[in-house]
Amino acid sequence: MESVAMSADVFPINIWINEERLEALTRAGVAGMAEDVLAGLKVIKVPASASERDALLKRYPVAKCDVATTRTIELLPREVKDQLLELVVKKGGVEVVGDFLASAG
Repeated sequence: MESVAMSADVFPINIWINEERLEALTRAGVAGMAEDVLAGLKVIKVPASASERDALLKRYPVAKCDVATTRTIELLPREVKDQLLELVVKKGGVEVVGDFLASAG
């Protein structure tokens, strides 16, 4: 299982995990990457570098980066988060933003 420490130059994308998504992660052997965060809710944190963050924010103008507190990339369209999760399952790890950006054109 891949473990990613979030450093100062990493901007996580939180992907909330429901039962269906957890089943897919379990089948792929990566369910352990999901963190319990609140009352049984789970999240996977997909890290993005500063350049990946900038590319995502440029491509999806509705998205924002909370640089003041959590340093997370928020408000990405659902289909983007779905595609990122599919890549996590396929690759068996969370380092997928570069692949996503390359495949998305």
